[in-house]
Amino acid sequence: MSESRLGDSEFSVGDSDFLLDGRPVRLLSGALHYFRVREEHWGHRLAMLRAMGLNCVETYVPWNLHEPRPGEFHEVGQLGRFLDAAREAGLWAIVRPGPYICAEWENGGLPHWVTGRLRTRDERFLGPVERWFRRLLGEVVPRQIDRGGPVIMVQVENEYGSYGTDQVYLRRLADLLVAEGVTVPLCTADGPEDHMLTGGSVPGLLATATFGSRGREAFDVLRRHRPTGPLMCMEWWCGWFTYWGGEQAARDAEDAARSLREILECGASVNLYMAHGGTNFAGWSGANRGGGVLHDGTLHPDVTSYDYDAPIDEYGRPTEKFWRFREIFAEYADGPLPDVPPPPAALGEAVTARLTAWAPLEDVLEARGGPSVEAQVPPTFEELDVDRGLVHYSVDIPGPREPYPLLARGLRDLAVVYVDGERAGVLTEDEPQLKEPVAGPARVELWVESLGRVNYGPRLGEPKGITGGVLHERAFVHGVRARGLRLDALDDVEGVPFRELPEEGACGLYRGTFDVNGAGDALLELPGWTRGFVWVNGFNLGRYWSVGPQDALYVPGPVLREGVNDLWVLELQEAAGGLGKRTSSLPPGMPSLRPVSR
Repeated sequence: MSESRLGDSEFSVGDSDFLLDGRPVRLLSGALHYFRVREEHWGHRLAMLRAMGLNCVETYVPWNLHEPRPGEFHEVGQLGRFLDAAREAGLWAIVRPGPYICAEWENGGLPHWVTGRLRTRDERFLGPVERWFRRLLGEVVPRQIDRGGPVIMVQVENEYGSYGTDQVYLRRLADLLVAEGVTVPLCTADGPEDHMLTGGSVPGLLATATFGSRGREAFDVLRRHRPTGPLMCMEWWCGWFTYWGGEQAARDAEDAARSLREILECGASVNLYMAHGGTNFAGWSGANRGGGVLHDGTLHPDVTSYDYDAPIDEYGRPTEKFWRFREIFAEYADGPLPDVPPPPAALGEAVTARLTAWAPLEDVLEARGGPSVEAQVPPTFEELDVDRGLVHYSVDIPGPREPYPLLARGLRDLAVVYVDGERAGVLTEDEPQLKEPVAGPARVELWVESLGRVNYGPRLGEPKGITGGVLHERAFVHGVRARGLRLDALDDVEGVPFRELPEEGACGLYRGTFDVNGAGDALLELPGWTRGFVWVNGFNLGRYWSVGPQDALYVPGPVLREGVNDLWVLELQEAAGGLGKRTSSLPPGMPSLRPVSR
């Protein structure tokens, strides 16, 4: 038996059950990521978990969010405050610190700057991991259940058997957690397949499974590998994620309810993934690749919403799944379930913004961009220290030259191209060549945007930018100038030289305001705009994109204030037309807010 001594109790992993004071307990948990929910809403969302019948909350920890540059830590205490809120809500907590988390999050949670062989014993990778864990665990260790806190379990890595077999690496992580003071049980989580469980589980640690259906079959596989210990599905996928240009993910509530009941009838514990998904604010959405088991096909960047078709939707509202799950969990409760809490306030009335100024991308880059670099080949985003955002590349094609094809080899992910100041096309990873040939001499500019780093599979950690060079005909064009613009640099637009609105829908940074009477949860719409990011009062709501299926951005009520609110829109391709025309009424392309329906 693996066990953890509690204050006046004992929490342990027994031969067939989790034990509290020697009594069997079942973990009815739900995933809720503190970093995808505004802190002011934590209390409401945790109360919703309790009302659904859960006794535990689970969260990942995104390393790249908290250490954006080596040794530069940002808001690590947010995790501790979330765990305190969970305890206040009467919930246990499972912490999954990675360092890799997947989670449809940028780079699976790994910082863009980390080097070495990712997710292995390579000291170039493990060194920064150890530094990060020593900082992070200061928020976890004092909040373990043996010290009066809510934390009952900590996970080692995440679905490692889907990636590799480095058991030395996994044991190093487990030993590090223990050395830094983790006394609650450690666990692993993997898909219910032989190769995944052999690659990802660690002798002596609880092994759990991740799946979306066919629970009995999954637990039969798990039992072949672990004849004893509690059965637990650490991720039961009651919904799924959605990517730009794809279909909105949805799972039938009745089908999900049958699957949940099957898990519970097996006597197993469960963690709903997701119980409440939240939002990928500030461009932190990850991406997946198609292409079958190798995941080496087309890039599918995730939308800003992380609603996940969860029982509690993106705005905190109960869905049909919520009510079905609540009925099931009530059968396993010791008494009546708590009442469902009222929703947070919604915006009092719809409002339309008034855009007042604009700055072209060149001026934004000059004011808020990183240092300019000149190299023989295009530097990557990583070499320019850009995690989320874009890079401006410029190169001169010598002449005279005949018109030849221009190719951005190894493009990741999307580029708007200008030749001698005129827009010449939009390139993608799948179509990296301009449709029209380019004659020399010419000045070529490429504004390359990262649509989100891969968060799962063997191409995890792949670089962004123009990774294979700029080619004219078959020859490389050398002498590339590059400058990066990080998204977080635009949380403040000080120094940006704004001017009057353009007559047509030029790309660039637009500035405006809107008046609020009755601040509350809202949806922001941008009819006629193409692709970019939006800030309200300096808070980055995330990416919008006309390809859909997401057609509005969630604006949490705490972001808004009574009276005048600031709005910034960074359009990277083509804004709605006519924004600068002087008319008696507002053009139809003006951004607008409407209340979230309750």
